[in-house]
Amino acid sequence: MIVRLQNGSVTGEISAISSKSDAHRLLLAAALADRETELVCNILSDDIRATARCLQALGAGVTFSAGRIAVRPIESLRPGAAQPVTLDCGESGSTLRFLLPVVSALQKNGVFTGGGRLPERPITQLREAMEAHGVRFSAPGTFPIHTTGALLPGAYTLPGNVSSQYITGLLFALPLLSGDSVLRVLPPVESAPYIEMTLATLRRFGVCVEKQGDAYHIPGNQCYRSPGRVAVEGDWSNAAFFLVAGALGAPVTITGLHTRSPQGDKAILDLLRRMGAAVETSQNAVRVSPGRLSGIVQDMADIPDLAPVFAVAAACAETGVTRLENAGRLRLKESDRLAAIAEMLQSFGVSCTQTTDTLTIPGGQTVLGGQTSGFHDHRMVMAAAVASVCAKGPVTIEGAEAVEKSYPHFFEDWKHLGGNVDVLDFSR
Repeated sequence: MIVRLQNGSVTGEISAISSKSDAHRLLLAAALADRETELVCNILSDDIRATARCLQALGAGVTFSAGRIAVRPIESLRPGAAQPVTLDCGESGSTLRFLLPVVSALQKNGVFTGGGRLPERPITQLREAMEAHGVRFSAPGTFPIHTTGALLPGAYTLPGNVSSQYITGLLFALPLLSGDSVLRVLPPVESAPYIEMTLATLRRFGVCVEKQGDAYHIPGNQCYRSPGRVAVEGDWSNAAFFLVAGALGAPVTITGLHTRSPQGDKAILDLLRRMGAAVETSQNAVRVSPGRLSGIVQDMADIPDLAPVFAVAAACAETGVTRLENAGRLRLKESDRLAAIAEMLQSFGVSCTQTTDTLTIPGGQTVLGGQTSGFHDHRMVMAAAVASVCAKGPVTIEGAEAVEKSYPHFFEDWKHLGGNVDVLDFSR
């Protein structure tokens, strides 16, 4: 799909969509629980559907209704027969990396498949840790990924600067095993807030994990206990696009966001304050208004998903230089996001400089507008849309359907806030 956005502000109030990251975790915990769980969730993105689809393949019941997901647990969590279970993870890295250890903890043989860049996304360190504890994988570099054998309890070690999703997968799986385990995460730890989200989910389902220094002590033989009904948190990652639009054009208010959330991407408020935007918070809403923006230096290790829209804010800054540091992991996302951000900005007439793990964007430039690829990446499409707020001319985005991955009605909300969106081509 090709869309064209006319330059101009969006303004007003919308409700936050449910957090994709929180929904992944709650779906998985609910499928492992002792009784049915109802999740309050106001959006069904491609990634959420991928996790639900895989849990259904494992024997869980997942039923969608208006604003609700009913999850019936995997039947008695009995070990599976030799017949492998095929799990279509779509393009969701979270789904793949969370379920790899869980499937083996359930003593099921798995065939993990998917599309997009998923076959290219690394699992090396997780694979090695699982192979050291009883699981056999198909040949490295092949896809689909085949796993056989049961995951064993014991001492696990993972680097903390590769993917927090590896850690999450093991934190979900190890409590199911017959013996106790220790998971040591070697510093430095990147994307630490996502690990905190996982621990928060485990606590909600009565699972005990004790952190001591850089190690997580995980008793075995635990039971996930459903709280019955759980609300998925509002999504800070996707709210960030509209909050930056508010900083660039006219005030935007988003309800349903919790400032005490463990989600790391609530850091967008701090970034915008430091740049000079006006930020107001209340118990259940956030409002961002324009200010005279100036460039800042920011370590992106814990908040990589904010990089595309943060870079757009930097391109619109009146003064200063913005530097995104420790951003190398962006190259392993749905696109090579560091290269994609640079290409997008340059297509809009904005100069920037990238290295292996940094991006530097001088302020005081003019965003001309123009045409850009969506890079088959939902966050790049939404970032390009936000750039239209301060662009001198229209912004045209090819491959805009990528928003289906996390925010299917993004352009509807854009229009609700007064934005102008023309669909030039519906073909995918």
